[in-house]
Amino acid sequence: MYHIIFVYKYRKKLLVFNEKIIKELFIEISKNQDFIIIEMECDKDHIHLLIESEPKVSILQIVRLLKSKSTIELWKIYSDELKKHFWLKNMLWSRGYFACTIGNASENTIRNYIKNQG
Repeated sequence: MYHIIFVYKYRKKLLVFNEKIIKELFIEISKNQDFIIIEMECDKDHIHLLIESEPKVSILQIVRLLKSKSTIELWKIYSDELKKHFWLKNMLWSRGYFACTIGNASENTIRNYIKNQG
């Protein structure tokens, strides 16, 4: 299990207006993959995820898939709004991300932490 955090490019506070869509997109993206989104919550400029995956799938693969597919879909839906904030088309997430295994923390501890974001 991994705790992952993505941040919008330039720390733009845009998750407020499209939080529901992003959550739905991430769930849809994960459906035919070797990982499951157990918990997810948005703050103004970042999103927290608790993900369980098969050992054969790297965290980098999961991150790339979620970021790239969500960026493409969100630009289709919100292109007029996103043009006001980003100077390049299909720019949305920052390059980096935070990821760690849940290690010694219990799943419930991480779930509660993620639920209380935002």
